[in-house]
Amino acid sequence: MTKRSIEIMDTTLRDGEQTSGVSFTASEKLTLARLLLQELRVDRIEVASARVSEGEFNSVREITSWARDEGLLGKVEVLSFVDGGASLEWMEKSGARVQNLLTKGSLNHLKYQLKKKPSEHFKDIAKVLEQAKEMGITSNIYLEDWSNGMRNSEDYVFEYLDFLKSQPIKRVLLPDTLGVLTPGETFEYLDRIVKRYPDFHIDFHGHNDYDLSVANVMQALRAGVNGLHLTVNGMGERAGNAPLASVVAVINDFMPEIAIGVHEKSLFKVSKLVSAFTGIGIPSNKPIVGDNVFTQTAGIHADGDNKKNLYFNDLMPERFGRKRKYALGKTSGKANIQKNLQELGLSLSDEELKMVTARIIELGDKKQRVTQEDLPYIISDVLGTGSVPQNVFIRSYVLTHAKGLQPSTTVAVEIEEKLYEENAQGDGQFDAFMNALRKVYSGLKRPLPTLVDYAVRIPPGSNSDALCETVITWRDNQKEFTTRGLDSDQTVSAIKATEKMLNIANLAN
Repeated sequence: MTKRSIEIMDTTLRDGEQTSGVSFTASEKLTLARLLLQELRVDRIEVASARVSEGEFNSVREITSWARDEGLLGKVEVLSFVDGGASLEWMEKSGARVQNLLTKGSLNHLKYQLKKKPSEHFKDIAKVLEQAKEMGITSNIYLEDWSNGMRNSEDYVFEYLDFLKSQPIKRVLLPDTLGVLTPGETFEYLDRIVKRYPDFHIDFHGHNDYDLSVANVMQALRAGVNGLHLTVNGMGERAGNAPLASVVAVINDFMPEIAIGVHEKSLFKVSKLVSAFTGIGIPSNKPIVGDNVFTQTAGIHADGDNKKNLYFNDLMPERFGRKRKYALGKTSGKANIQKNLQELGLSLSDEELKMVTARIIELGDKKQRVTQEDLPYIISDVLGTGSVPQNVFIRSYVLTHAKGLQPSTTVAVEIEEKLYEENAQGDGQFDAFMNALRKVYSGLKRPLPTLVDYAVRIPPGSNSDALCETVITWRDNQKEFTTRGLDSDQTVSAIKATEKMLNIANLAN
């Protein structure tokens, strides 16, 4: 089967920059232009709007200078306006050689924004196109609000397209400017236009106001369009544009008759860079590029992956330079944990695995998120707990800390099945806790080991807010030993480490 090649034009640097609060610097635009054309391998990029600002001019000049040296200048496009040639002069000075001329694609916009008749608008457009031709600038042409034009003023749209047949243009760009099209309308309108104007190169430019942009893109391709306009992370005005990563995956997986040149493995990298430059985070559940989209959470899914990959689909993370992950939380089963242990090169017995699973579920019930980096700490904590018989239990405590008042703690500790309660103050919550314990042990005439060192650690590389590990070194009769506590709260993790110390000390006594 001969595939139909489709051009992908990325407009992140122009239309995507219309995302509220987003403005790329000249160096950021150049960096992204390089990645989009040379690494991601889109066919064209729309990088700016003419005459917007001095900064925009400088960014275009840097991009066109680089693109000229790389033989890519024809792939760099600028949005221009019907302004008597002012945009063309701006482009010539900046080095840009392809204009995407913005014109009115609906009678409503023409009447109420420009207050002109179609013949007047067409005459103005013809002048700009002729001037561009004389300057050696290639022209593509946007029919702004084309989708509403087809709904409400179809005769005008066809009158306009008939006019364009005699004009020096390379592409007709049809935007769903307000994101109002349904998939059915997208196919109907474009199918009629493609059949009526077979010599036109037609691009579809979808917006996502109803979350239909990817579905509309699929229907535009079915109708026979020649190109698509997309943005990284679906950036753009209001709800944004059709997202590049999702569309690429959909074409590759569901439309075998379509050929595109985009390099899938670079999608995630470029997505992350755009997010970093803009400060706009990527939703964790965003298809292809979200943090969680290749993460199995339910234990039954991880178990299924061990049995002929029962929960895999064609969206394999390796396609996009990513890896499948197995989340650790209250829905985790042993299979999730085993998957993470394998990656860490660790192994546990069945009994040890049960204990670690129970601890992770306990953390999940507290709505705490556990990551792979936390796992060795959990194992150390859980398996270390069982090595000493427990005869001392810290049954309850109240920690208070108020501005202008000294921290205090009330503690109830069970020692060999008897409950003791004391209250004390200290320089901090844990110091107050230790002072209350000393009161208990002083009354029993039992010595307490001396605290030698106190360290708090967060698992290296973890982005989890679930855990911190407190490691305390104690001295007892000239011998030193260490205990560890693990919890999301630093003071509580220290108390857990202290409870372990009390049991070791009790065993020694």
